[in-house]
Amino acid sequence: MIRYSVVHRTEYRYGTPVTSSSTLAHVQPRPTATQRVVRADVASDPIADHAHWHLDAFGNLVAYLAVERPHDRLEVTATCEVEVEVAEVPAPSETPPWDGIATMLAGDVTDDGLLARACSVASPLVEPSTELAAYAAPSLPPGAPIGEAVRDLSRRIHEEFVFDPGFSDVTTPVAEVIAARRGVCQDFAHLTIGCLRSLGLPARYVSGYIETEPPPGESKLAGADATHAWCAVYVPGSGWLDLDPTNDQVPPRQHVTTAWGRDYSDVVPVRGVVFGPVTDQQLNVAVDVIRS
Repeated sequence: MIRYSVVHRTEYRYGTPVTSSSTLAHVQPRPTATQRVVRADVASDPIADHAHWHLDAFGNLVAYLAVERPHDRLEVTATCEVEVEVAEVPAPSETPPWDGIATMLAGDVTDDGLLARACSVASPLVEPSTELAAYAAPSLPPGAPIGEAVRDLSRRIHEEFVFDPGFSDVTTPVAEVIAARRGVCQDFAHLTIGCLRSLGLPARYVSGYIETEPPPGESKLAGADATHAWCAVYVPGSGWLDLDPTNDQVPPRQHVTTAWGRDYSDVVPVRGVVFGPVTDQQLNVAVDVIRS
């Protein structure tokens, strides 16, 4: 069990003061089978005139913050402390064949089984395709155990795709990612989900944080950690198996989970609207993940 303290700051600066703003934030961790939330909070500067929290359709905690007076900057700061352990998962060879999971899911009426159905089909940012199915096929031969199959798919994406922060943005289609063989963690999560759904498997998008390591001999810089994205495949009877293709980790390590959904559009960390004159905007994000 590892205890992490996380601070996530998102700052917007406006060229001209805006009249008001409303923000939704998926930045507070959720309890899971391998994660205990010790404390968590989110606040804004200027202080919100109205603030409330609710659970969305996926059980994620969402903060709503409204500032209803003129301001030329807005900072949303999430702080939390969590205890995390690496999931104990079945040996890959002992997991069921991947091509039998759809049949197993048909009789699964648990909450996870119902969520898995929603994560088996197209979503706003992930469209299954024959191209994605063809890319996944070498990792998922008929009868292969699902644990072995997703490990091989994760390894291939990690080895065959280049991590390139300048290539994509939140609107980049999966088809462009697979054509260019490059992207970032969000792209690789969407790619993996698309591959699995294209073969009829339920896969969800997971958002959170990851502890990063500084280069050898260098000190860790403040704010240098990152929001992160990975994914999970559902195995009826066993639950969700998380995999991080960006780092080729199955199950992931050094990860803090905040939210999950069908794809990024369900769990955008911070998004909102501003009201007032047309103005330019600067965005700065800093994350610190510290072992307590």
